[in-house]
Amino acid sequence: MAIIRNEALHKQVAAAMRQSIAAGEWPPGTQLPTETDLAEKYGVSRPTVRLAVAALRSEGQLDVKQGRGTFVRPTVHGPTGTLDRTVTTQDNTYSTPTDSWFGHAEEPTVYRTRTDAITAPLLEMDQDELMLGCDRLLTDPTGGGRALHRLLLPMEHIEATPLAQQPAATPAEAYATLAAGHDIAWRERVTARIPQPDEREALKLSEAAVLLVTHRTTYDQATGRPLILEETRLGAETAALTYAIEARPAEATR
Repeated sequence: MAIIRNEALHKQVAAAMRQSIAAGEWPPGTQLPTETDLAEKYGVSRPTVRLAVAALRSEGQLDVKQGRGTFVRPTVHGPTGTLDRTVTTQDNTYSTPTDSWFGHAEEPTVYRTRTDAITAPLLEMDQDELMLGCDRLLTDPTGGGRALHRLLLPMEHIEATPLAQQPAATPAEAYATLAAGHDIAWRERVTARIPQPDEREALKLSEAAVLLVTHRTTYDQATGRPLILEETRLGAETAALTYAIEARPAEATR
């Protein structure tokens, strides 16, 4: 490798490695040579190689598998699956396109929690209000899709409903319960952030992956009051969200 002055050495090594990957010298799935071999190949020190590998990992080009080595990641050409975010109703029952995911979920974890700086505004409540939470790791039965789902049930909204005794309900079951006393509708907010290590492990994400986070609020249309909140987390590399959008009359202005 020809050394270029005035440019960090590890960046030059990363560029050379990037070119080797693009040229097919290291196809997707290939295990890279050891640090010692790479250092010899490029005529640099092992710490320099380590920095170059870290740079390519941050770009999502390499994966380090503990105890096995460093591998070239398959090229991602967009999401491999989509989650349709619609809700349908018939004969007082509700369904969503991801209902089948709940049939392949891990055992739900139910716990007591309280509203915080994120959930309180979405529920239009004060912070530190009591809620029941239910967490699940969901799996797409038709493929490799995975998602983390959290159902948050404010006690003041559910204490007189079956959800107080059955907080591990699926979203469709929760909607049906709430519809008994409310004209319900939904609004959803989507954000993105870097996943935490436990989220990356649970969802099997690469180190360069970005996490999509959806917050769906079920609310009463008559009062506009939020009732419950759902949070869904999934990798943006492999999943996309789709929505049905309908025009609605403009609100009257004063």
